[in-house]
Amino acid sequence: MAEQMQWGILSTGAIARAFAQSIPHSETGALLAVASRTQEAADCFGAEFNIPRCYGSYEALLADPDVQAVYLATPHPMHAEWVVKAAEAGKHILCEKPFTLNAAEAACALDAVRRHDVFLMEAFMYRAHPQTARLVELIRQGAVGAVRVIQATFSFHGEFRPEWRLFKHELGGGGILDVGCYCASMVRLLAGAALGQPFAEPLSVKAFGHLGETRVDEYAVAIAQFPGDVLAQLSCGGRLHQENIVRVYGDEGYLVVPTPWVPIPQGGVASIVVYRHGEEAREIHIETGQWIYAIEMDHVAAHLAARQAPAMPWDDTLGNMRMLDRWRAEIGMVYDMEV
Repeated sequence: MAEQMQWGILSTGAIARAFAQSIPHSETGALLAVASRTQEAADCFGAEFNIPRCYGSYEALLADPDVQAVYLATPHPMHAEWVVKAAEAGKHILCEKPFTLNAAEAACALDAVRRHDVFLMEAFMYRAHPQTARLVELIRQGAVGAVRVIQATFSFHGEFRPEWRLFKHELGGGGILDVGCYCASMVRLLAGAALGQPFAEPLSVKAFGHLGETRVDEYAVAIAQFPGDVLAQLSCGGRLHQENIVRVYGDEGYLVVPTPWVPIPQGGVASIVVYRHGEEAREIHIETGQWIYAIEMDHVAAHLAARQAPAMPWDDTLGNMRMLDRWRAEIGMVYDMEV
């Protein structure tokens, strides 16, 4: 039995709930504490998940010497501040995506992480999943030949509620930061695999998008050019149903990932389908009994000593934020707090 790492959760929203539900399925994680902006919310969340210590402020949780790692699940405009404070408190950090509001904030937050010598990973849980590892392996093995075009879409239709985080300008609303960040991370990962690198940075980003009445992007599309003339098409949105899928086209065929973002969340069998020219389609099965957030937790624990993890290293996080900055700049999506 692996030694248990004591986790604290900052914030009590939906994503924090998904994380808490998964901790019993982790080989390394134990949930010791939760913090909210009110004691009542913390107590309610704690009662639901049988959490021993419930705090009515984030500062109180960070002051708990028994909490080894924090899962930071606040709205993303608050990430930079609490990454810095968690690092100053000596806590290891798993920070929800997007890491910060922009690349400048990301650089400052990572500087604090380095100075205080703590672990940090941006919580793209799909990156630690075996389906993604198999996908990268297929690209590197030339399963579709030389990669030419990558398509990544993550979009949904949310009911328009101006006070909801997704549409609230001052909470960093909009589809690009909410789900477009997944698309950016995926195309950078796969372009890198095609080039024999851990990830790649785009040479050029062009984009269009629609800003709604709350001045956040409700749907947006980008085209990126990577070294080696690898092209990528990215599409995202918070008010538009699209086919949430990844496709990779090469000069010898193409492959499809039907569930790229949340593959088999509670264990089971995922699949990648490879279509090579002149051959029958080949369905590749990836089976795991682990829950997706539990896989992420165990990945953190396995790489604590290195202070960063291969699923999402620090330079990858910085590059992803730079790409999101470029995507937003192309469509004029600027937050008031950035001006």
